[in-house]
Amino acid sequence: MAGQSAVCLDRLDRRASGRTLIMGVVNVTPDSFSDGGDHFALAAAIAGGRRLASEGADILDIGGESTRPGATPVDEATERARVLPVIEALAGNGPLLSIDTYKASVADAAVLAGVRIVNDVTGLRRDPAIANVAAAHDAALVIGHWEPDTRHEASALLDAILRFFDASIRMARAAGVADRRMILDPGIGFGKNTTEENVAVLAGLDRLVALGYPVLAGASRKRFIGALTGRQPKERLAGSLAAHILAATRGASIIRAHDVAAHREGLAVADAILAADTPKTTGEPWPTAS
Repeated sequence: MAGQSAVCLDRLDRRASGRTLIMGVVNVTPDSFSDGGDHFALAAAIAGGRRLASEGADILDIGGESTRPGATPVDEATERARVLPVIEALAGNGPLLSIDTYKASVADAAVLAGVRIVNDVTGLRRDPAIANVAAAHDAALVIGHWEPDTRHEASALLDAILRFFDASIRMARAAGVADRRMILDPGIGFGKNTTEENVAVLAGLDRLVALGYPVLAGASRKRFIGALTGRQPKERLAGSLAAHILAATRGASIIRAHDVAAHREGLAVADAILAADTPKTTGEPWPTAS
């Protein structure tokens, strides 16, 4: 299953691609929660991205600022200096490139350097102009759910996420982002501090899929997996695979993972089983260009 994977921007939904896509993580940071420093040096980041591509990543998500609780904020100039050389080195070598940022200026520079997906974990709330950047470049826009100052009971969390996405989708449309360029990410681990909250999101993922947009699930190495298994971040592959395969069965189109090779093998089996089942997914067809 190893080898570079090429996927076009118009086939990011599993109903178009026919399989679960994998977004490999390239954190160009010294302080990310599970791999801080692993790819911080330029050469290590480039080599790491190429390795994930060779393992079968469809997308490489490149980030220059940690979003873990308590992480030190990074200014725009520092973030650009971290990610742009990596993007320039990896652009055009197989996988689509994604920029993991909530800053419009960083997203704009990244797209000009070769990125085709803007991944905003704040759902357009920190810097709404990031939607204008995606629209101007016809880039795909990942809208993440994160309400850091709001708590919801696990039983009401899915309803809150749906309300959040309704508002964010309207913001993106107003900025000119086409429906066919939007991807929804329920933000596993972002503002969801208990195991019950994160499990509830994954268990109800089909409700988000029913909105008709591709859904991205990123449970890789997250704290709730450690709470359930007793494992440290880099020991959470088995738990991450379980969460992601179940997410795929509920209709997730994209899995964001640190361990691409294992996910490529596991999802190949899951996708084969899903392909033999009908209906394959729930929800309305993915919006198409008018």
